[in-house]
This record gives sequence, structure tokens and C-alpha cells, in this order.
Amino acid sequence: MLRLLSLLQTPREWTGTELAERLSVTTRTVRNDVERLRDLGYPVHGQRGAAGGYRLGAGAALPPLLLDDEEAVAVAIGLRTAAGGTITGVEETSLRALAKLEQVLPARLRRRVGALQEYAVAVPRDDPGPRVDADTLSVLAAASRDRERVRFDYRSHDGSESRRDVEPYRLVNWGRRWYLVGFDVGRAGWRTFRVDRLRPRTPTGPRFVPRDLPEDAVDQVRRGASSAAWRYRARVVVHAPAERLAERINAAIGTVTPIDDASCLLDTGAGSIEALVVHLGLLGVDFTVTEPPELVELVRAFADRFHRATEPHPKTP
Repeated sequence: MLRLLSLLQTPREWTGTELAERLSVTTRTVRNDVERLRDLGYPVHGQRGAAGGYRLGAGAALPPLLLDDEEAVAVAIGLRTAAGGTITGVEETSLRALAKLEQVLPARLRRRVGALQEYAVAVPRDDPGPRVDADTLSVLAAASRDRERVRFDYRSHDGSESRRDVEPYRLVNWGRRWYLVGFDVGRAGWRTFRVDRLRPRTPTGPRFVPRDLPEDAVDQVRRGASSAAWRYRARVVVHAPAERLAERINAAIGTVTPIDDASCLLDTGAGSIEALVVHLGLLGVDFTVTEPPELVELVRAFADRFHRATEPHPKTP
């Protein structure tokens, strides 16, 4: 029956003869197993005739799940992980579903899941990350699907509050945070928003005509999230073609603007001036830095230190 259900889940119709040949059973067995699936709540539709066949439709209620061993273990681990995740409102639901699943697991699978839970220890994070509301994620995902504007109150990185009217396009989970990528109508530009910092206002707004995303949504989140956390910024002339530099860095490092065929401008930053110097040193190409003054001084200090590190020194007894 599990193999039969797997075949019926493919987007096509199967004749009784085809199913019987695939499963190495008789057409009578196929008919009987189809009736058993229907009794369990699976909406298996059948059509008589030469062009007829069986297919699985959508039902009004969730039928019992038929899982193989690996699927059952994967679901159990996923539910346990979700119970301690960053989305509020799903912890209790995940634990209830996990309790139901463990109750019907065979003993051999229950031992596997139990061993993982008992002996797999997660290292506590210094920064567990903000938690987002499951209902908020659902509202944003539905608005993205239906192409409806969303209105929300937003608290920026600097703590300022604002009201936003946004065309939502993608929800991106990066690390321990959720981000919304959308077109800010009031500011006439693409923006990235931390979901834990917004409070949706209902109902959603009017429908909008979809725009072309200017870049990959994940890259946009990387760039927006990284630049928001930068304490120090710098515009550095890199003595290499823009295409060559873009291949060496990702969007979280900064933006690259061509100057000519042999050089480009890198707009970058970091949380500390020391980290910024290290990042520049790892570019693997020559560069010229003129500002800010503290960056220039630190680059000189690093250069002198590295130069001294290569000079021969008398052996110390």
C-alpha cells in the first residue's frame, strides 16, 4: 500500500493494469488496496473506460501518514529541532506532533530517535537570535504568494520607528534570523527587513503587479544584513578588474563598482577597524586606502609589523 500510495502521488493518472505491473500484483489486489486507502481517508479518484485511471486528489481532512523508516526518523528529528527553534508558536505544536509520532513508532525506530535526543547535545549560543511569530511569517508568506501589499510598523537598526508600505517577494532564513525582501513603495526602492522588528497591520493592502527582483534574494539579504551591522565603513580602490574581484567575494563583503578595465571601487565595512584591515588583506590583490584616517594608520601599522616579522633575528638562548 505504501508503494501504491507513492505511485499515486505522482502528477499523472495510472490505469489498474499499469499499477498491477509496477507492483507485481493482480488488478484485483490494486482495486482492493485502493479501497483500503479510501477507507483510511485518502481521496483516490478513479475513472472508468479506456482513458480512465486512478489519481490522488486533495482531501478535506489530513489522512494518516504512511512513512518509511528513514522518513519517520527524519520527521521526528525535524519536530524536535523545531521545538527549540526561532519561531514562536510552534514549540507546543511540534512537541504534540512528536509525541503522537513516537507513540506509533516501532521499537527499533524509537530507539534510534531516543538515542539522538539523549546523546546529541547542542552547544548553547551566546546570541540565540531573536524569535519571530509564526503568524507573522504566515501573513508575509501568503501576501508574497498572492501579490498583496503589506503594511507594518518597523523598528530600524538604530532604534527609529517608521510605518512601511511594502510589496513582499521573499522570506529568507539566514542563520538565526528571518528577513523579508520587498519593494518599499514609500521609498521607491528594494529593501531588506528583519521580521522580528516588524509588526504587521491588517488587512493586507491591494494587489500589485510583480516586479523583477534586481538580484538573488539571498544575496540581497546578505548585503543588507551585513552593512547594517557595520560600525566602520571604507571605500577602497582595488587594482583589479571588477569581474575578478566579484568572483572572490560574496555580497556580504560589500559592493563592487567598476572604475576602468584594471581597477574598481569596493564599498565595504566591518564591526571593528581591525577586522576591516584583515578583510582587505585577504582580498588577494593590491588596493589603495585613503579614508577613514584610522584605517590608513592601522594598515601602515600592520604593514610594518608584517615586514618586521620576515626580518632575521638573532637566536634567543
